[in-house]
Amino acid sequence: MKILVTGFDPFGGESINPAIESVKKLPDEIKGVEIVKLEIPTVIGKSVDKIRKKIEEVNPDVVLSIGQAGGRPDITVERVGINCDDCRIKDNEGNQPIDEKVSEDGPAAYFSTLPIKAMVEHIKEGKIPASVSNTAGTFICNHVLYGVAHIQATKYPNMRTGFIHIPFLPEQVTDKKNMPSMALDTIVKALELAIEAIVENDSDIKVTGGKTH
Repeated sequence: MKILVTGFDPFGGESINPAIESVKKLPDEIKGVEIVKLEIPTVIGKSVDKIRKKIEEVNPDVVLSIGQAGGRPDITVERVGINCDDCRIKDNEGNQPIDEKVSEDGPAAYFSTLPIKAMVEHIKEGKIPASVSNTAGTFICNHVLYGVAHIQATKYPNMRTGFIHIPFLPEQVTDKKNMPSMALDTIVKALELAIEAIVENDSDIKVTGGKTH
C-alpha cells in the first residue's frame, strides 16, 4: 500500500504553512505503508496538476491532502468538496476566480472516500482535538479536495482520496488576537493517527459527526 500526502506552500502573506511543514515531518512508513510526500503550490489549477502528475508517477492507493485553516481550533477531516472556485483572496499567482467550476464536466460535489469518522475518532483517542468538517471552503483547499476526487472518479476507481484541515502554528498567531493554534509536533502526530485509521479501515465507522449548523 502507498499513500501520497500533499501539503501547500505558504500563502496569504504568511511566511510558513503548517500543511507542508507537517507533511515534511511525517515518517516515510506508517503501519507498513509507504508515505510519499509532495509540496504543492497554492495556485488554482497548478495544485491539482502537480498532484495528477505525481499520481501518474507513483500510482498511490490513497491521496490525502493537507491544508491550513486559520481560525479553526482542531484537526478537521473534510467530508465533501464542491464544484466551485469562489476565492475571497488571490492565490499565489494572482488568480481569483469567482463562482467558477473546478471541473466543467464534474458533478456538483464529491464526498471523501476516506474513513473520515474513523480518522477523527483515532485522532481523539490520541488526546488531540478533531472533528468532521462539512465544508472545505471555496478556495484552493476545496479546489484540491474536489479536483483530486474528480481524478479518482474518472481515472482511478480503486484509489481513495480526502482532505484534512489543520490550525495555525503558534508562531503564526503572535500578532493575531484570540486566534487558536496547535503545535507542529501535535499536528504531525494527528496526521500519523489519521493515516493509521486509513490503513486500518476499508470502510468507515458508524458514529455521529454531524453538526446542527
